[in-house]
Amino acid sequence: MEKPEFFVTPGYGERLLEALHYSQALKIGNRVETSGQGGWDDDLQFPDSLEDEIAQTFRNVERTLTTAGAGWEHVVHVNSYHVGGFPPAVNETMGRLFRQYMPGHAPIWTQTGVAALALPAMRIEIRVTAIVP
Repeated sequence: MEKPEFFVTPGYGERLLEALHYSQALKIGNRVETSGQGGWDDDLQFPDSLEDEIAQTFRNVERTLTTAGAGWEHVVHVNSYHVGGFPPAVNETMGRLFRQYMPGHAPIWTQTGVAALALPAMRIEIRVTAIVP
C-alpha cells in the first residue's frame, strides 16, 4: 500500500488544522479524498444567501483539490449534506455548478439531509473523491 499524504488548504484549512487537528485532503496513489468543505471564507464566515454559500463551497472544494494535485475534472464521487431540506434552489444551484465545474462528465452523487453541520451557520457541506490519471 502506498503511503498516504495529507494536505491542508491555505487559509481556512490552516485554521481548522490548528483548532481541530484535521487535514482537508488525503492522497493515496492516484486517489484524492477531501474532508467536508463548507461555504466559509478564510475567517470561517458564511454568505447570507444559500446559493452564494453553495457556490463558495464549490470554490472551496476546488481550492482543496488543488492542494492535493487534483481538480474538479478528476472528481468521480460527490457527497453533499444539506441543512433545511431541499428547496428548489438547492438542486438548481447544485446542478448548474456541476455542469460548470464538470462539463465533461457527471460524477456519482449522494445528497443527504441533516439536522446540523459542524458550524452553526453552515447549510451545506460537500466532500469528494477524485481519481487523478
